[in-house]
Amino acid sequence: MLIDENHYLDGAEQVQSPNYNERPSEEEISLLVIHNISLPPGRYGGGYIEQFFQNQLPVAVDPFFEEIKELQVSSHLLIERTGRIVQFVPFSKRAWHAGISEYQGRDGCNDFSLGIELEGTDDEPYTDIQYKQLAEVTRAIQERYPAITLDRIVGHCDIAPIRKTDPGPSFDWQKYRSLVFGI
Repeated sequence: MLIDENHYLDGAEQVQSPNYNERPSEEEISLLVIHNISLPPGRYGGGYIEQFFQNQLPVAVDPFFEEIKELQVSSHLLIERTGRIVQFVPFSKRAWHAGISEYQGRDGCNDFSLGIELEGTDDEPYTDIQYKQLAEVTRAIQERYPAITLDRIVGHCDIAPIRKTDPGPSFDWQKYRSLVFGI
């Protein structure tokens, strides 16, 4: 996998989200944040995550959708349980994935991070193909953005611990690191 000159991942399906803006000028991309999402909670498929990141969620489909209909969020990438990769925001832009967040004394992690959503929940194992795809994407990201080192790959829970728990205890950090770094 490669990231092109326009900051798009080759091989990812491109689905534009309106929920992004410019990063602060001269801000180096230096953090990778791993999230999870399922819509409705605990259910997979249906295209609802894409619709949510495009502000087009069909609220009549599920009562939970009514609760989140006003949220405007996005991530750079989504890796579905099937391994399909969708890119919503070019890596050079600030996706709205981290919310109120802090890493190593710096607030506003969206300014300097990339966000990858895994289709899943905190307590259900992720699929092997998701780990494979995430590892390949991580290597491509590190090649393009070398400030993202092993110690600068975190879960949403690490940058917003009071609010967030993802990617959750079901995420196998050792398996992921082994696939990416061979450790």
